[in-house]
This record gives sequence, C-alpha cells and structure tokens, in this order.
Amino acid sequence: MIIGVPKEIKNHEYRVGMIPASVRELTLHGHQVIVETEAGSGIGFSDDDYIAAGASIVPNAANVYSQAEMLVKVKEPQATERAMLKEGQILFAYLHLAPDFPQTEALIKSNAVCIAYETVTDSMGRLPLLAPMSEVAGRMSIQAGARMLEKSHKGMGILLGGVPGVAPANVLILGGGVVGASAARIAIGLRANVTLLDRNLETLRKLDEEFQGRATLLYSTADVIEQQIIHADLVIGAVLIPGASAPKLVNEQHIKRMKPGSVVVDVAIDQGGCFATSHPTTHDQPSYVVHDVVHYCVANMPGAVARTSTFALNNATLPYIVKLANLGYQRALLEDKGLLAGLNILKGQVTCKEVADSFNLPYINAIEALKSTH
Repeated sequence: MIIGVPKEIKNHEYRVGMIPASVRELTLHGHQVIVETEAGSGIGFSDDDYIAAGASIVPNAANVYSQAEMLVKVKEPQATERAMLKEGQILFAYLHLAPDFPQTEALIKSNAVCIAYETVTDSMGRLPLLAPMSEVAGRMSIQAGARMLEKSHKGMGILLGGVPGVAPANVLILGGGVVGASAARIAIGLRANVTLLDRNLETLRKLDEEFQGRATLLYSTADVIEQQIIHADLVIGAVLIPGASAPKLVNEQHIKRMKPGSVVVDVAIDQGGCFATSHPTTHDQPSYVVHDVVHYCVANMPGAVARTSTFALNNATLPYIVKLANLGYQRALLEDKGLLAGLNILKGQVTCKEVADSFNLPYINAIEALKSTH
C-alpha cells in the first residue's frame, strides 16, 4: 500500500502523522511511504531523516493526496485538503465531526473511507488513540489556565499554588476521565485547591484512592455545578461523549456568576465545547473575555508541545496503521471491532450514529456499509 503523510496546515500545528521510526516499520512490512517535504520539520525531523527510514519525499500536498491510498494525519483535513480527497482513499486522523457540518458534508461527498482516531476503542471500551492527546491536553490545561490567571492575560492576577500566608487558587475540573484526572494531578502537584466532578461513582472511587484526600471529589449534578462554579478561579472543561458533541454543562448564567478575572479552559472544544460561551480559538489568539471571564478554547492544545505529542500519538496509532496497510481497510475493520468503531464515514455513508444524529443524516451500521460496498 502507498501511505501518504502530508504536512499539517492548521494554525500552529507542528505535529506530524508519522515519525521516521513509524515510516521504517511500514517499509519493513513492504509498504511505500510518501512524505510531504518539511512535514516533520516542526518537531526536528528533516527530509533526510525520512529518506533514511525508507520514505520518498514529494514537493507538496497535492502529490501526497494524488498518490496515496491511505493518508495518515493528525488534525482533521482543512477545506483545501478535503477538496483533494479521492474516492476509496483511506483517511486516518482526528476528525471530530459532530460539531463540524462543513467537514462532515465534504467527507461524505469525497466518497473516502474516513476513520477517526477519537472513536477507535480497545477491548475494554476505552479510547486508545484519544488517550495520549487527552493526557497531554489535561496536563496543559492547568499550565494554560495558570498563565491566563495572570494580569497580563486579563486574569485576576493570582498564583495557582499561592504562597505561605496566601491561599491557593480554587480549581474546578468537570469530568474525571483521562483529561480531568491528568489535569487534577498537575493542579494538585502545584498545590492548588482542587475539586473534581464526575457522574461515574467508580471513577470517583478510583480517584479518591489515588489522591488520598488531596482533592475534593463530588458527584456531578446541575446543582453542584452551580454551587461550585461561583467559588472557582479556574474551571477545566474535560467532558466527553465519544463521537458526539460535548454536553453544555455550564450555561451563560453560570459564567455571569463567576468571579471577574476567573478563567475557563475548554478542553472539549474539539467536540463543540462544554461551556455555552465557548468558541474555538488558535494558538495565535488563544483567549477572549465574556462577562469578565477569560476563555481559553484552543482546539489543538497538544500542538504547542508538538514533539512530545507526536511521539505519544505515534506510539498509539502505529499498530493500527500497520494493520490497515497489511490487511486493507475492509478486512482490518471487520477483524478488529475496536478499529471498526473508528469508521465514521464510508464512501458517502455515515457509519457513526452520533455524527448522523448531530446533523439528522441517514445512518448505516458500519458492518452493513462494508458489506454493501465490498
């Protein structure tokens, strides 16, 4: 199979779909890898590094899209990239379709095979390709929030961990999954006053055992959110419904009741965000203010620590890339139910129910779709 690795073009996105070590694995399996020139330059890999691993370098994205049977990316294809997709071409990347109708419509029209990292599952129902970036984003959310609390970023001007004689900041984390737990660990380490909300009692029990009283863990209800948000200096939105738009847990009235200069960091912004006042921002202009509350809603947070993020992502995606290349998408998807869960769009058919429901589009079961297009 010919695998293509284009250079990412989203704002300040320096990650790359495959590092040279991953390329070498594919070439050892007998596959051909083509890489757009400078695709890995943002994380310190030269074209020569890719050539040494067995890749061929091409001068632009058009060459990659025209030649590749499978495209391995990080972020969802932008409009110019979507226009280059071909019928039957495999697209393997983060897609986050539920809040993004223009992309969904374009991918349907492309007749490509679109497999989303964020809905692939493992044998225990976890999200193995989302987890590494969730860990990064969770840890970064506290760094970003601490920075936004500084006066120079229009925050109230407090230090997250305080100092002797001065109280630390109150950090409220909505969600105890990979993002929320990762955020809590960093916030606790910085000596903030941490409260975490979740609706899964087993999750709360596990975190209680881990944190040993260093965080307040509460069952999440609308009432509890209302009570806690007025005391928070920093709120981390870390909720996820796989494949679907994030629930709006915090409404505009909640935001109005928060302290002037407090901060919200919406890690769920890729899936539409969990604050009613959220909209996507970029690393160039990461924040804005609504009702005196600073909003940080960067849709590709891990792109800021691109080298760490790319290595972590490749560790998770490589086995699936090899499987798709070795077996072809039909056999690979039918033999691996977890990978099958990643199939969002197949040759014009929406095979992810959450995406179909988001836009009232026709839905077809993934196995039925595969059989009908065989």
